[in-house]
Amino acid sequence: MSPSPVPDRRCRTGIAVTSAAVLHPAAATVTELDRVLRRGEPTLRPTPLPGAELVVPAAHLDGFDLRSWARSHCADPHSRDRLRRVAGRATLPVRTACCVALAACTAARLTDAEARDTSVVIAGNNLALGHQSRAAAAYAADPSTVRAGHLLDCFDTDALGAVGEVTGCGGEGWPIGGSSAAGALALIHATRMVAAGQAPRCLVVAPVNDLSPVEIGAFVKAGAMTPVTAGGDATAACRPFDESHDGIAVAQVAAAVLIEPASEAHRRGIRPLGRILGSGTSTDGRRGTRPDTDGQVRAMRTALSDCGLAPSDIDYVNAHATGSAVGDDSEAAALAEVFGAAGQTVAGSTAVESTAAGSADVEGPWVNSTKALLGHGLGAAGLVEAVATLLQLTGGYCHANPHLAKPVRSDLRFVTDTITRAPLRTALSNSFAFSGINASLVLGRAEEDCP
Repeated sequence: MSPSPVPDRRCRTGIAVTSAAVLHPAAATVTELDRVLRRGEPTLRPTPLPGAELVVPAAHLDGFDLRSWARSHCADPHSRDRLRRVAGRATLPVRTACCVALAACTAARLTDAEARDTSVVIAGNNLALGHQSRAAAAYAADPSTVRAGHLLDCFDTDALGAVGEVTGCGGEGWPIGGSSAAGALALIHATRMVAAGQAPRCLVVAPVNDLSPVEIGAFVKAGAMTPVTAGGDATAACRPFDESHDGIAVAQVAAAVLIEPASEAHRRGIRPLGRILGSGTSTDGRRGTRPDTDGQVRAMRTALSDCGLAPSDIDYVNAHATGSAVGDDSEAAALAEVFGAAGQTVAGSTAVESTAAGSADVEGPWVNSTKALLGHGLGAAGLVEAVATLLQLTGGYCHANPHLAKPVRSDLRFVTDTITRAPLRTALSNSFAFSGINASLVLGRAEEDCP
């Protein structure tokens, strides 16, 4: 039984996304991310797998340097010094978390007192597997190499403490796991806290997931990732919703957003990036990697019901779509069940610019997948894709899905190889994870009533 819709008041206001920050090999700021989306060019590169004769498609933060980031993106010398002192020797996930958290708080113009009341939610679990693998190998070779600091490095809570110290945020603190759905789940938890008045605002931070060669090798062995062959095109490796899809491409990406009631952002003279209107989650109740269409349908319908919207009110869907055959097919079937009923039309779907044969003739929301451009950010994917969705709502466009030549279904309105321009108001963003964790977010433009 579906939950009852909430009053229209929430639909009209929502919770504001006051500021955001991202860190990706191709985009160190939100503005740069917007450019990447508008260009529609994949950012994946062939990446050798250490210790194995494999080259995989990926977007890695090779050689990421915290000091260089601070010089380029942090104007306040005291903040730069604190960032270097707190996170200078931390793991890559913690360093990236501190950078995006500091950038998001700076953009939100929080006073010291406001920061002290700000809660922090960290998205992701098993964040530093690559670091743990290297530390274990070093210890096996020479036990004297172990550092006392490893007591912090080996636990995901290090990101929570470090972000709090760097930003001055001292409200409630929550690490939220959930594999590939972690970013969305963290944002949902934070939104519920703010909506219930349990926190005046929340900083949601999704660090980089640092995988070891063991996890990458397991992806390959499981058939979820296809290595790049000699002379192969790594940029075309991730092909969500295309009949030729054959696996994911992992990306090292971090993101942070600050959420609060819109009135608070306006009080500080900030126009929010957008609004969180509703959310829905479900679990499939079973172990494994195989997705469940029914669970995904329940999450999407719960999200729509949460904000009192109908499927026909959604203009755009940012799909989870990783490029794996099983995952894409399941989500496409779920999308068709939720949005494919006869007579459901998209409000304001005019002024379309697309070369997709027949795509503009299909009713329903536009559908694309940001992973086609950025790769799969794992625990950070849901948060960075929520930011990408808000950028598209604000900009009135859906980014291209290059290499989507033969869609897996003909009854969904896929964006293919050309940017699609349309007046967008509301969007749904999906995040689905192993072990049957499903999360959907309904997002809206900054200052516009829901349909």
